Amino acid sequence: MSPRPSSTVGRRVAEAPKAVDTRHIAWLLAALSAIGPFSIDAYLPSFHDMADKLGASQLEVQQTLSSYLLAFAVMTLWHGAIADHFGRRRVILAALALFALASAGCMAATSIEQLWLWRAMQGVTAGAGIVISRAIVRDLFDGAAAQRLMAQITMMFAIAPAAAPVIGGWLQTLFGWRMVFAFLALMTAALLFACWRWLPETLPPESRQPMQPAYLARTYRRVLTSPFFLFACAALSFNFGGFFIYVLSAPVFLMRHLNLPETAFLWLFGPAMSGLLCGSSLSGWLAGRRSPYQTIAIGYGFMAAAALLNLAINLALPPGLPWSILPLFVYTTGVSVAMPSLTLLALDPFPAQRGLAASCQTFLQSAFNGLVAALIAPLLWDTTLHLALGMTGLMLLGGLAALAQRRVRGAAEKVHSPG
Repeated sequence: MSPRPSSTVGRRVAEAPKAVDTRHIAWLLAALSAIGPFSIDAYLPSFHDMADKLGASQLEVQQTLSSYLLAFAVMTLWHGAIADHFGRRRVILAALALFALASAGCMAATSIEQLWLWRAMQGVTAGAGIVISRAIVRDLFDGAAAQRLMAQITMMFAIAPAAAPVIGGWLQTLFGWRMVFAFLALMTAALLFACWRWLPETLPPESRQPMQPAYLARTYRRVLTSPFFLFACAALSFNFGGFFIYVLSAPVFLMRHLNLPETAFLWLFGPAMSGLLCGSSLSGWLAGRRSPYQTIAIGYGFMAAAALLNLAINLALPPGLPWSILPLFVYTTGVSVAMPSLTLLALDPFPAQRGLAASCQTFLQSAFNGLVAALIAPLLWDTTLHLALGMTGLMLLGGLAALAQRRVRGAAEKVHSPG
């Protein structure tokens, strides 16, 4: 399907004084979506230095991830509803300003408790970009056009997790851990200026939703009790979790199991993010050529092959390069092939509340990521075989959720079909 140029939103964007073309929109939305992953990955090489300088244990430093992810999850439940009421642009600008402030607070922290607090503040604001960027895509496009734009965003956004630990590793080596957060503050300030200058408002006043408690309670209940929505979110969460356990285990996986230095995080993130780029490109190419469910099935074909390869390698060979990394490239390719279609399918039943639905979607995914950070990854990172088993189990759960989502949709279509 093509963009909706005749819609109210389409006309408003076309007439906006700061309107930009789709390529610029994609770059801005990708950058907004990348803030969260970048702020997770950039400081991973600094864990040991932070523990030494702040007099904290490795577990206490690990909890800076948990505090960030849990705060991120809770607040993402509200970003979309706020953006549905006040508009997309205003909420994004406010969130970026607060995230830059929280990054500066992390840089100035003098105890692990202060760092927990400021990381939580980062988490409160970082989710706005991910949530609202998804709503903006659905404000502007339908069908294959929306899938292509989501694939472009995923493709560009994939660069951030690959670059973050490399940049963070060199900043750590040259200047120490505080400079990582100084870099985050400066980067966010630059993005704030870019959005102020070039990001248009895509939600006109006549399409905005109330913030009345009764309306919100009714709408949240409708979204969060929809099996169609919940199964799509579960599939997204489990699929990404199969890779995210490696992100969270990166210091142990790379430095202990593979005996690499703190500047060698690109060994993990380079192949994995290359897989995201390849998968996103393939997803964009498949848009309009294959149905969303066919595209999702292709994604699971890649993920299943990667999981089986990962198990075989870990059973047959000791941890080492490059074989311990190769399955991650194949797995993330599959994740990013399926991700745009699953994301859009989750939002489709709620055209008037896209921001709120995107909030709920991101909340559920982020809550699961917090569980992975606090419990699942620490249970698995002792051996590379355990990590491989974790990838396989999470992929299987994601596949079952995607299958259940398709069956729910099929049943609903039969009920509503004529005759």
